[in-house]
Amino acid sequence: MEIRNARAVVTGAASGLGYTFALELAREGAAVVAGDIDEEGLARLAAEGAGLPGRISTARVDVADEASVREFVEGAFGTLGMVNALVNNAGVLLDGLLVKREAGWVRKLPTAQWQRVLDVNLTGSFLAAREVAAGMLERRLRNCVIVNISSLVRGGNEGQSAYAASKAGLDAVTRTWAAELAPYGIRVGAIAPGLVDTPILQHVSDEAKEALIQRIPLRRLGTTREIWLALRFIMECDFFNGKVIEVDGGAVV
Repeated sequence: MEIRNARAVVTGAASGLGYTFALELAREGAAVVAGDIDEEGLARLAAEGAGLPGRISTARVDVADEASVREFVEGAFGTLGMVNALVNNAGVLLDGLLVKREAGWVRKLPTAQWQRVLDVNLTGSFLAAREVAAGMLERRLRNCVIVNISSLVRGGNEGQSAYAASKAGLDAVTRTWAAELAPYGIRVGAIAPGLVDTPILQHVSDEAKEALIQRIPLRRLGTTREIWLALRFIMECDFFNGKVIEVDGGAVV
């Protein structure tokens, strides 16, 4: 697929990776429908994307809500005329230990917190992929691609039970969907970023951030544009299917 020919849907596009993905796609001539629950962030994205070779349209979507996803995807097909690319980027990070002893009592990871992470990161990706893939099949489109944004944490990390489970699940469905959808001309791949300089790190202290950086052989954070380069490769390489690309500065070696 040539990027300039992409008619792409990007979820979680109001900040961080999704924001960069939408801008870079439009910069190379693609037409993009960017979705998020953060409408202020989407407005900033639309303003920054104005005047680029491609175009960015925005729409509110709650990926954890089936009706919202269905409406969003139907709107994207209407806006773009067709959709031949989906970037499943929307996600939340709510850390917490499974259990923790504190001052004579035991704190448990709340079920609602666990469920919220899985609803957004895993079920949200499922809903978006299902609706977009169905639209592709209904229109008999070929040379299409779905890219899931996984994480280095998919292998497990202290205090991130739900996040790790959701991203490991994304790896599994990436391989499953790649096999199921290939006969229809739809490729599926994933990217597992390491620690990237995004707004999510605003909640991490400088000391904790530095400790994390020291565990990365390159001794620095990744940039959103470096993750974009992996997305660009997956979209452009028509023989790529069913694999997960790690972009983590060598954190997993």
